[in-house]
Amino acid sequence: MRALVHDPAAPAGLRLADTEPPVATDAQALVDVQAVSLNFGELAYLDQQRRPGEVPGCDAAGIVVRQAADGSGPPVGTRVVSFDFRGGWAELRAVDTADLAVVPESVDFGAASALPAAGVTALQALRRLGPVDDRRVLITGASGGVGRFAVQLAALGGAHVIASVGSPARGEGLDELGAAEVVVGLGSVTEPVFGLLDNVGGRQLAEGFALLGDGGVALSIGQASREPTTIDFERERVRGSDKRLEPFIVRQPFGPDLTHLIDLLAESRLDPQIGWRSSWDRASEAADALLRRRVAGKAVLDIGSTTTQVMHSP
Repeated sequence: MRALVHDPAAPAGLRLADTEPPVATDAQALVDVQAVSLNFGELAYLDQQRRPGEVPGCDAAGIVVRQAADGSGPPVGTRVVSFDFRGGWAELRAVDTADLAVVPESVDFGAASALPAAGVTALQALRRLGPVDDRRVLITGASGGVGRFAVQLAALGGAHVIASVGSPARGEGLDELGAAEVVVGLGSVTEPVFGLLDNVGGRQLAEGFALLGDGGVALSIGQASREPTTIDFERERVRGSDKRLEPFIVRQPFGPDLTHLIDLLAESRLDPQIGWRSSWDRASEAADALLRRRVAGKAVLDIGSTTTQVMHSP
């Protein structure tokens, strides 16, 4: 089969190659992949997380061509979207039936493929915050994949969403997704917030943590800045507010959360925010654009497609 494999010498560390097809366990379905999506984190840390020749990829949508041997999961011919931590960027994927969801005919495979890593991360992180109705929630890195889903889901939950971005251009359209405020950096945010979903790390995480009010929660989701974070906890003790900071980790099984997101997508209550879409033979170009912040939202690749549709945002 054909797959995108990690090649440290290739542009963006990715190369299309012939590989052995996956061997499914009894609890796994075999999926004929139609579309995949890329995530900033898995590209930024590709060298650290993947061996040369390994097939990366969290997000893939397609059609079941072999049902799980234990009888779990959907039958052959079912349209599905899947979330796992490797093996997604290939023509065939073996995936646990607990980590996939059925995709209705009304939902495009590309849109479905945008949901898994970014959408499930945003959903689980918001759940970790607790009820957000009528509460101020600050989302940093709001123009990225996780950020755009978090803005929408927090707004659906009734939150007053403050979306922080790196430039005015990166913030375009976030108000339409439900952000009550769109800010560049955090200098203009002066009122306390209840929750912080941080996708940037570094100095911005420290600044966001300082903005938490009493009982507030900060979740460190990503480190797009690739910078470590230093927090003056003595200053926080002097302030006397009760707050907490946690590293966020997404948890399996993913199937129920994927199903919820697919339902929202089918009901037009969630927008996949696809900022780039093309055939997977342009994967390196898409990855480079994503890493250079030239894609707002998700980058989607159609497997085996000869058509090309590119949507750039600054």
